[in-house]
Amino acid sequence: MDTAAPLDIDPLLDDPKTRIVVCCGSGGVGKTTTAAALGLRAAERGRKVVVLTIDPARRLAQSMGIDSLDNTPRRVKDVEGAGELHAMMLDMKRTFDEIVEAHADAERARAILSNPFYQSLSAGFAGTQEYMAMEKLGQLRARDEWDLIVVDTPPSRSALDFLDAPKRLGSFLDGKFIRLLMAPAKMGGRAGMKFLNVGMSMMTGTLGKLLGGQLLRDVQTFVAAMDTMFGGFRTRADATYRLLQAPGTAFLVVAAPERDALREAAYFVERLAADSMPFAGLVLNRVHGSGAARLSAQRALAAAESLDEDHENGLEGFDGENLVDGRIVDQRDGKAEDRGTGGSSPEVPSSTTGPDGVSVDRLTAGLLRLHAERMQVLAREQRTRDRFTALHPEVPVAEVAALPGDVHDLAGLRAIGERLATQNEKAGAI
Repeated sequence: MDTAAPLDIDPLLDDPKTRIVVCCGSGGVGKTTTAAALGLRAAERGRKVVVLTIDPARRLAQSMGIDSLDNTPRRVKDVEGAGELHAMMLDMKRTFDEIVEAHADAERARAILSNPFYQSLSAGFAGTQEYMAMEKLGQLRARDEWDLIVVDTPPSRSALDFLDAPKRLGSFLDGKFIRLLMAPAKMGGRAGMKFLNVGMSMMTGTLGKLLGGQLLRDVQTFVAAMDTMFGGFRTRADATYRLLQAPGTAFLVVAAPERDALREAAYFVERLAADSMPFAGLVLNRVHGSGAARLSAQRALAAAESLDEDHENGLEGFDGENLVDGRIVDQRDGKAEDRGTGGSSPEVPSSTTGPDGVSVDRLTAGLLRLHAERMQVLAREQRTRDRFTALHPEVPVAEVAALPGDVHDLAGLRAIGERLATQNEKAGAI
């Protein structure tokens, strides 16, 4: 069995040089909960923390006791210790609006914000959410108000979208189509109008049939208004990308002990290395355990089958009856009587029953089968972890034992933080 080096969470969070922690991974593996738990633990160990989440389910707000999260960091109450915890939820459109308002005069900003193409772009263009998460991260870091920023990356189909989105959106803004639409405004005068007429006639014959002339006019109006801002998008994206590569940033890949999640995690680990991103380790969430792991699945199943055989042999021929203290109890009238030669009890093993008339042997056999299923789950998870470790033996791993229920308050987040920090102790695993 391959054993990965343990990931020490507390030294990472305590280090004042650690300024940004990015939690990434595929969807449904607990990134939001992990980010919130890390933020709470860091705050309760004395740091001033802000958690930026992009989780549409709003579970983070509920677990932190905040009525709602928005684009403004809000302080979380009832944090123990000397630190502070703030939390916010990315408002993609509002972040885009703030960029426009900050980098355009009032008249131009109004023209942009009211433009139909802008409204569509800011609300749902592919990659916009990830790009705006990068923008917001850059804004938070520039304010220098917090010791630590914990980022919960967007719930994208692929975790790699977080790194790719700024490049994709920048390519769109710098693309040939945008440059074509910008050319008339840059040329101006009659030459510009002539070029515009030619360009529009060309596009009307091709794109116009697909998109509609009104949309093309909205796009050109948007481009003309945004002309001076396009370079800023690329510049800020590049700056934030460099920030993510800086030594003060730590990437944590979050995964579940499942084949698909760990395959995605392995791919992301390789991508982080290729992009020279500072990778701290893997958080393996919802790992199952057992307090009776010494009893193997095979032995548990064998014991269950043996109990079933004994039970069937002991009750054979006594339909509707049970055995109590060596006597046959007729369950139809509740009377007990001796049935045998000379008033002696028959030579059959005794069996006790539970409150519902189910024999203890049957209950025990059922529990043994449940234990066998749990041990099979543990074995499958271990094989999956071993495959990941064999591929990436250099990756430190923190295993987080599964909680019995969902996290819905600070106490639950605190428990997750403790399990992250003491991940070798699997007490409380279910």
